Amino acid sequence: MPATFKSRISQVILFLAAGAGVLAWWGPGFALFVLVFLLAPLVLERFSLRFLVFRSGIKAPVSRGLALACAGLWGAGAYGIMMMINAGQAAMAAAWAAGLVALPMLLFKPLPVRTWQYTLMLVVYPVFAFFMFTGEVLGLAHVETHFWGGLYLTLVIAVTGLVACLPIGILLALGRQSKMPAIKFICVFFIEIVRGVPLVSVLFMASVMFPLFLPPGAHFDKLLRALIGVSFFYAVYIAEVIRGGLQAIPKGQYEAAQALGWGYWKMMSLIIIPQTLRLVIPGLANNILSLFKDTTLVAVIGLLDLLGVAKAAMADAQWLGFTKEAYVFAGLVFWILCFSISRYSNHLEKKYHSSYH
Repeated sequence: MPATFKSRISQVILFLAAGAGVLAWWGPGFALFVLVFLLAPLVLERFSLRFLVFRSGIKAPVSRGLALACAGLWGAGAYGIMMMINAGQAAMAAAWAAGLVALPMLLFKPLPVRTWQYTLMLVVYPVFAFFMFTGEVLGLAHVETHFWGGLYLTLVIAVTGLVACLPIGILLALGRQSKMPAIKFICVFFIEIVRGVPLVSVLFMASVMFPLFLPPGAHFDKLLRALIGVSFFYAVYIAEVIRGGLQAIPKGQYEAAQALGWGYWKMMSLIIIPQTLRLVIPGLANNILSLFKDTTLVAVIGLLDLLGVAKAAMADAQWLGFTKEAYVFAGLVFWILCFSISRYSNHLEKKYHSSYH
């Protein structure tokens, strides 16, 4: 953010101006959401249920009950707002999203504004975006996911796959190194099975074979099946990258944490995994780039990403003779996005550079 908008007052003025612009262009419903989305982190950074409860001197069982009641009221408030703006289809999802946002307030001390911004971006915005694109809320027409396409579909698959495969990959890597034979066997078996098949076959299984095992009348969205397949496919590659990083962590780091009396999950989450992620940034970037480019493979199950839409446009009489332009445009968009990811990974590699030699 530019230095001009570093102060809280400048940020509030900027966010209010953005809300006014949205109000003028899209109406009060969208303006209310944008203002809450932008201003909430500035308020939430000064607020913590746990902090307030402990300072009040209330006993622990009562304080937990009060905190849970506050979280419930928050979710009920989100539900009521969605019902008031005639968005009943999204009301329950909004209530759950509000409850998930309230969890950090139950568990932690006051969090910085950046943490709240990421929380809202990863929890609240996906729920809002999903209902905006599927429709049936705020007077929007319903749009089936198999009608989604173009660059938006490419970004949905890439971003969702990245967000989902990273934590799954970390768990698989930890499971593969587990001293519990059953956990280790399950993780190794899953990794070796998935690594032995191409992504096309995973997408085909998710799209064609999986519905055959569903009970009659059951429906499972095709895009959601593709997202699950892509996420688990790349999770095994991320797991192997993470496993390489775990093996590079000096034994003294484990022993230092154990000497402090820390348990397994505390040691891993606060000491080992953060250092591991710093070491494996180049490997993670390679897998992210590969995931982004492999989004074009969803064409085999009837979903049209950016490249698929470019191919489909050539069948239009108005686009005849523009074959080269369509391919060049699609290739240019992919190159710009991949080059940006590559440069950002280089930036992170220099910023978090660590060496044990």
